[in-house]
Amino acid sequence: MTEIRPFQIDIPQAELDDLQDRLGRTRWTQELPTATFAAATQIGPVAPGWEYGVPVGYVKDGVEYWRDAYDWREWEQRLNGYPQYTTTIDGQDIHFLHVRSPEPDALPLVLTHGWPNSFVEYLELVGPLTDPRSHGGDPADAFHAVIPSIPGFAFSGPTREPGWNRFRTARAWAELMRRLGYDRYGTHGNDAGAYVAPEVARVAPDAVVGVHVNQIFSFPSGDPAEFEGMTQDEFQRLEFLQKFDEEMSAYAKLQATKPQNLAHALADSPAGQLGWIGQLFGTVVSRDVLVTNAAIYWFTNTGASSARFYYEDAHAEHPSEPTTAPTGLASFAFDFKPVRRFAERDHVNIVSWNDYDRGSHWAAHDAPDLLLGDIRQFFRGLR
Repeated sequence: MTEIRPFQIDIPQAELDDLQDRLGRTRWTQELPTATFAAATQIGPVAPGWEYGVPVGYVKDGVEYWRDAYDWREWEQRLNGYPQYTTTIDGQDIHFLHVRSPEPDALPLVLTHGWPNSFVEYLELVGPLTDPRSHGGDPADAFHAVIPSIPGFAFSGPTREPGWNRFRTARAWAELMRRLGYDRYGTHGNDAGAYVAPEVARVAPDAVVGVHVNQIFSFPSGDPAEFEGMTQDEFQRLEFLQKFDEEMSAYAKLQATKPQNLAHALADSPAGQLGWIGQLFGTVVSRDVLVTNAAIYWFTNTGASSARFYYEDAHAEHPSEPTTAPTGLASFAFDFKPVRRFAERDHVNIVSWNDYDRGSHWAAHDAPDLLLGDIRQFFRGLR
C-alpha cells in the first residue's frame, strides 16, 4: 500500500482531561538540598546542581507550566498549520510534514530530527527554507521541505516489530521521497538524524546530492596509530567526548540495552516523561518547546518505542565501508566536537566543515540563523 494520506492532529478531550488530572497529582521525588536547575544549557560536563540528574525544580517548573499555562489546543492548531501526511512503509506508519516551495526549481530536502526532539525541531526553519524570497533570502536557495517522524516517534506511532534502526529508517526515507516524486534531493540530520541522513545517501546514491549534519559521530577505532600527530585541539575534543560518556550518557546506555526498564514509568507519568527528555533539552529550549515535545511523546505513548531506536541501532550490523556522498558539517559551540581525522575515515567526501562560536546541540532552536545559512551554503554548489 503506497497511499499518502492527509493527516491532522486531533487529541480527544478525554485525553487532555486525563493528562491534567495526572499533572495535578504528581508525586515528587526526593533529592539532596543542593540541586538547582539554573544551568544545563549545553551538551557537555555536568552543570552544577545536575550532578545526580535532572533536578526536581526543573521538572516542577515544567509541570506547573504544562498544567497551568500551556495551551495544547493552541499548539495543536499551530502544528496543523503545516501540511501533514501519513503513509505506510515496510509495515510501519510514517508521519511527515511536506511543505513545497513556491519556487519551481527548489531542491527537495529531507530533514531528520533527533531524540528527545520530534518534527517540532524544524518548525522555525520551514518558512526560510521553503520561501527564502519572503524571508530576506535568495530564491535560488529554496527547498521543498520533507520532515518525517522517525518510526517509533510522535505520530509515526510506536513501532510494532524489531529492527527499526538508522539503516531501516534510511531505506524508508528513500522510499518516502520516491513516493513523493523526488528523484534528486538532499538530506539533513541532527542527533539521531545525523545517523540517519548519511545512510539515506548510501541507500539511494543516485538520488542524494549531498548530506548535511550537525554532528559526525566518528570515534577512535583502538588503533594507536590513529593518535599519531594529534593536535592539542583534537585531544581536547576527545576529552570532551570522554567526559560526556562518563557523566552524561546514562540515558543512551539504558536505551541501548534495556529500554523497557524505564518505559513503564514513562507511559504512566507525564512528569516522568518531561523529566526524562529534559536531561538533554536542559534550559536550551523554551518551556513551550519542552512541553510540546513532552506532550507529543505522552499522547502518542512513544516513550518506549523512541528509546528502542537506540537498542535497535546498537544491535544492528553496521557497514564497514565509508560513505562517499558529498558531506557537510555544521558544528556548534556547545555540542559534540568531532575529530576530523576520524570523521574523514568514515566519510571520505567531506566538502564543508564549519565550526561556530555559538549554538548548542539543538541549533535549530538556539542558532537557527547559523544552521539555515550553513544548509544554504552547503547545497548551493550541489543543486
